[in-house]
Amino acid sequence: MSPSDRFSPLTRALLDNIRRAGLPPLHTLPLAAARQAYAAGVGAMSEPGPALGRVERLGIPGPAGQIPAMLWAPRTEAGLPVLLYLHGGGFVIGGLDTCEAMCRRVAQLADVAVVAIDYRLAPEHRFPAALEDSMAALRWLADHGHTLGLDTRRMAVAGDSAGGCLAASTALMARDAGIPLRLQALFYPTVQARQATESFKTWSRDTPLSAELMAWFQAQSAAPLPPDQAWFREPLFAPDHTGVAPAWIGLAECDPLTDEGQLYADRLRSAGVPVQVRVWPGVLHDFINMGRFIPEAGQAHAELAAAVRQAFAI
Repeated sequence: MSPSDRFSPLTRALLDNIRRAGLPPLHTLPLAAARQAYAAGVGAMSEPGPALGRVERLGIPGPAGQIPAMLWAPRTEAGLPVLLYLHGGGFVIGGLDTCEAMCRRVAQLADVAVVAIDYRLAPEHRFPAALEDSMAALRWLADHGHTLGLDTRRMAVAGDSAGGCLAASTALMARDAGIPLRLQALFYPTVQARQATESFKTWSRDTPLSAELMAWFQAQSAAPLPPDQAWFREPLFAPDHTGVAPAWIGLAECDPLTDEGQLYADRLRSAGVPVQVRVWPGVLHDFINMGRFIPEAGQAHAELAAAVRQAFAI
């Protein structure tokens, strides 16, 4: 059996459609065009999110000025718990528009307020700028979220891909800062920069998240870090995972990053951290943004919402 035989029929059909369209790979485009193409692709493939009772644009103080943010909540009453969401895109592409549909759906299904931020992107702002913004947003929500009517005693952080890295590292920093989190929810997180896993070797060819695209992301975003901060980009290698927030990790079977997610789950478990892992068979990286074509996207949104709801009910 070849690796491509493991794709679900709908995943295979989607990949065939992408190939027939003949669109240039993102890493071959100028930066602005790559960002525009990714946003257009997500817009074309994701199911629109539901209408909600509360939608607000925010500005959160950050280390380099105001961080643009959005708040989505199913209703206007005070007292909802808050989920900080960090979008994916290799630290280079993506934004509030590329995570909005899912954030809206999770807010509705989990009955929570979801706050997503437009953290600074590379190469204009190389790592750890994105992480600095993520932690600044979490600190601000912890200290000032009550001014928005949010229950900051019940907070969680989530993200996908590069945003999953940010969420994992933010959770570790929150532990060190004494900011309690009920959950860290990670969709196929990139938790190491060393790409030598079996899933990377198997799925980084002939899929949208290619080895070439990942190398492009790394070249755009990498910056030297002091030795004691090297784990910021590679939370798998943080010196200590003890006491970090419980984790829910959602993975795609046919994804270069699947093994990284499993390795991170193992590392957390070895530190005594409760972990739930869910692997969707036959689907590929970024499937959560492909709901028009991949029904597992809606399932993933619902399971994330269920994990968030359960964490906040404790």
